[in-house]
Amino acid sequence: MHDSEILYDVLIFLLAAVLVVPAFRRLRTSPVLGYLAAGMLIGPFGFAVVRDSESAHALAEFGVVFLLFMIGLEFSFERLRALRQYVFGLGALQVALTATIISVIAWSIGSTREAAIIIGGGLALSSTAFVLQILTENGDRGTPYGKVSFAILLFQDLAIVPLLMLVTLLGPGEGSFLVTMGIAVGKAVVALLLVIVIGRIIMRPLYRIIADTNSSELFVATTLLVVLGTGWLMSLVEISMVLGAFLAGLLLSETEYRHQVEADIRPFRGILLGLFFMTVGMSIDIIFIKDNLAQIVLLVACLLLGKSLITASLCRVFGLSKSVSSRAGLILSQGGEFGFVLFLSANVLGLLTAEVTQLLLAVITLTMVATPFMAYAGKKVSFYWESSEDIASLSIKPIDEDITDHILIAGFGRVGQTVAKILSASNIPYVALDLDAKRIAVCRSKGMPVYFGDASQIEILKSAGAMRARGAVVTIDQHLMAGNIVTALREFSQDLSIVVRAKDLAHVEQLEISGATRAVPETLEASLQIGAIAMSSIGVDSSSVMKILEEIRREDYINLGKIVSDDPLK
Repeated sequence: MHDSEILYDVLIFLLAAVLVVPAFRRLRTSPVLGYLAAGMLIGPFGFAVVRDSESAHALAEFGVVFLLFMIGLEFSFERLRALRQYVFGLGALQVALTATIISVIAWSIGSTREAAIIIGGGLALSSTAFVLQILTENGDRGTPYGKVSFAILLFQDLAIVPLLMLVTLLGPGEGSFLVTMGIAVGKAVVALLLVIVIGRIIMRPLYRIIADTNSSELFVATTLLVVLGTGWLMSLVEISMVLGAFLAGLLLSETEYRHQVEADIRPFRGILLGLFFMTVGMSIDIIFIKDNLAQIVLLVACLLLGKSLITASLCRVFGLSKSVSSRAGLILSQGGEFGFVLFLSANVLGLLTAEVTQLLLAVITLTMVATPFMAYAGKKVSFYWESSEDIASLSIKPIDEDITDHILIAGFGRVGQTVAKILSASNIPYVALDLDAKRIAVCRSKGMPVYFGDASQIEILKSAGAMRARGAVVTIDQHLMAGNIVTALREFSQDLSIVVRAKDLAHVEQLEISGATRAVPETLEASLQIGAIAMSSIGVDSSSVMKILEEIRREDYINLGKIVSDDPLK
């Protein structure tokens, strides 16, 4: 391939990413779907702008290498120790049982033994990228179901390495499977021991020397050398490069340099992983999906339902509540990004036919698309499975008639608790509503009047004494829910003063239309407070500062918001 052709392909990849991925971000979904869509559009099955790019495929493989390195880097022995029961118990059983069931089904309908094993192992994995993004966006990383989901994902990430080795072992070769596996395992053990021993000896001193040079370029170069060098050493003994990358990350995870290494390597991982997903998208035949839509939809439904039931059932076996089990099962029901890696590798080795590979790629892609909806369904289902005892003790009951002129607080996170402290300091009574049972239990133990209940429901508002309340404060950081609460409050009482936490001026307008008395855009208010402190620090008197702030709020709020919204760096 000529240099001009390579440059042309690279430009097309970059252009597709720039045009397509931001659109998916605006839809508040994972950029992975954006990269897949971009690849489908420019690939040979789309508009054929890029028919085939061997150089792109080769470069994209490094995206997987860097991803495994980051997983190893984030993998600490402390985290493993804290979640060991769920990682090596629940996680291992989830992968083993799911893979076995899917493999048996695949074998029973005509797949070869090798193909059935690969299909089972690939579909047993979930998408770390999608699930962690949703958990982070919803603030669920620290919840019981979030921790359990993370533990299962952690074992799946660890299982990737042996699964990739298994694909290679199942490929065409001389000698029996057991002999080949024995030799491969022996090589792997020796290589692992050498890497771990040598790495522990030289890794920390090496980075100490490089850090003393105060050269950021040299630090980045050293990290790239460690990642790619370890992967290359693994490849010399016919072991997957990703295993070497994972080991390199693991060795660096316990050093004082891990955070700087993570920051330096993240851009490389992001770009190359995006390229990898685009090359995967290029392999997806849109016409094939259209021609086999009914079969694909059936397989998607079966996979989502089957994995949800298996994971939820195993969670119950480990003593987790129905609420936690159902949410974990539903959010982990999709196929994972490493399924793409396994199936494409198996296709290259002749273990999977092109038709079966296309079918599996389509199934994984569509289950990824369904992930936000499965997470939402999990949240709704969990409410029905909350322990009756917990809910009974936390749920709001009709408040005494003598409690009047109180403030109703919807949402008792950090903002809601701060509002409550201000009210308590002024001897103003309040009643708070929240949907986090754990948070409510902690606050109730401290004597706070906090209750479990959905503030968007009229009956809950009646029980909270909204008809006798002086006002309401909505601190929920979820836009749609905040709007629903304001609408319910306004339908309940036309005279009630409703102050709402808003993200920005666009959200302010939506809330005011819904009936909010005052919506406070937190980003703009923060900027005004910072400006006020800055003026005070240089000697401007407090009365002048307050006058300026009120003038801005009264006259220039909209203009200030326009400046912020027009800022290209926002």
